[in-house]
Amino acid sequence: MRARILGRARMAGLAACLLFVSSCDNATKLAEGGLSVADARAIAKEAYIYGFPMAANYQTMYKQAINATNHDYQGPFNTLHSSKSVATPEDKFVVTPNSDTPYSYLWMDLRAEPVVVTVPKIAPNRYYTGQMVDLYTYNFAYLGTRAYGTDGGTFMVAGPGWNGETPAGIKAVIRSETQFAYIIFRTQLFNTADLPKVNKIQAGYAAQTLSAFLKQPAPAPAPAVSWLRYLVRIALTASW
Repeated sequence: MRARILGRARMAGLAACLLFVSSCDNATKLAEGGLSVADARAIAKEAYIYGFPMAANYQTMYKQAINATNHDYQGPFNTLHSSKSVATPEDKFVVTPNSDTPYSYLWMDLRAEPVVVTVPKIAPNRYYTGQMVDLYTYNFAYLGTRAYGTDGGTFMVAGPGWNGETPAGIKAVIRSETQFAYIIFRTQLFNTADLPKVNKIQAGYAAQTLSAFLKQPAPAPAPAVSWLRYLVRIALTASW
């Protein structure tokens, strides 16, 4: 099984070469191995489409939660940070940020234990949402007015391997299929004069580990990760 997987990975790597250039030194080898250039291109196309969302999501995680020297760095994992103003053209943490919903950010490392997220009660006429995204870029859940109304509450986000009991005071347990996940909050801004009220709501967003919530000793930390530096994208053209 392992040899077959490695073989397919090797062919996909060679196929990527064929996808982006008109000729490739490995084309003959691929043909000799029973894989045509057309098949290699098809594999490369599927691999690129499958992998691109995860690579793009990793870029956001890397600059917001890992690379402290980046302009868009927000803070380490499991700490919530809020922007005190609306997005401007200088904000490029995502492709097209909203200009009427100041943002709050939370990258979660769920390997050692769940993360507990608290949101405040807000006025019935105001909208907010907490978009929850796993590493596949799948929006696996939402906090906010459309999902839970405006009464607020305390929620627990757990990774795929957690099997503990739900503690008292938790409104809902939400599962992520990946051990790292993202919550990006958007809080509605009515007008410029409304910004202090939005900032007060943002100050009510909170995150802590489950052990901190329970006031218990923290479990053993998860192993350190040797993060890959995200490289600047290189523009490539291909005829599919």
